[in-house]
Amino acid sequence: MENIPIRSLTNKEPELVGSFSIRSTDELLTEQAVVQELHRHDFFFLLTLEKAKGSHEIDFIPYEVCDHSLYFMRPGQVHQNTLQASGGGYLMQFTQDFYVPSDKLSQQRLRQASYQNFYKLEKAPFQRIFGQLTHIFQEYSHQQAGYLEVIKSALNILFIELVRQNQPTTKDSANAYQQEKLEELQELLTDHITQHKQVGYYAEQLHLSAYQLNAITKTTLGKTCSELINEQIILEAKRYLLATSNQVNQIAWHLGYEDPSYFIRFFKKHMGASPEAFRKNFK
Repeated sequence: MENIPIRSLTNKEPELVGSFSIRSTDELLTEQAVVQELHRHDFFFLLTLEKAKGSHEIDFIPYEVCDHSLYFMRPGQVHQNTLQASGGGYLMQFTQDFYVPSDKLSQQRLRQASYQNFYKLEKAPFQRIFGQLTHIFQEYSHQQAGYLEVIKSALNILFIELVRQNQPTTKDSANAYQQEKLEELQELLTDHITQHKQVGYYAEQLHLSAYQLNAITKTTLGKTCSELINEQIILEAKRYLLATSNQVNQIAWHLGYEDPSYFIRFFKKHMGASPEAFRKNFK
């Protein structure tokens, strides 16, 4: 079974060594556009660009690269891009093990901040976020005593700033609770979709009944939990179809289907084409 390739932003950037790194985009991007094919990361990936243009596709959703933009990817997501930067920016990478806050609130903030892959920011919030990244970059570059603790503290502030960009101006505790459960569900789907495809499993993990979970997903997204489960299966299938040369039966087994023919019928029902046809047409 071939894994989805894990690559870095440019050929001259090494793979993530250790559990954290941050680099200036001045080191990585030139006047020539950098083009990357579809690949995935097994760590968090945060790219901030002050002035740039191009395109960035994350999990098959295209985003325009623009000034004052930020891209935040979770482990396991796939992306491809064409980037040309003419101003400052930072590429920060860190593993799940690097940022492991002891309090639930900080864990929730990371989940909330990375739930959104693309941020187009106004000048003032961008400058605050850019300032935090500059502080982190300086700490990482100088590596004085206690620098890792300083970086982790700065990450807390950074994630608070990002979460603020997603929050409505008026407080609604019911909506906040639903959003929190939705984000927890997304994390569970990402981690367990190959083993568990039943609504009951996810409801139990979230300490909800299946009825309560469906009520939350329908209220917030207009979809049932079963639909979200199916979408996650299709997303993972597309990742492997387009980023690897694995045979369809190998992908089916990876996704937990003992009978590849059942997986093929499932995929065709939702995508309107067989897995092989989808792979051929997309490329």
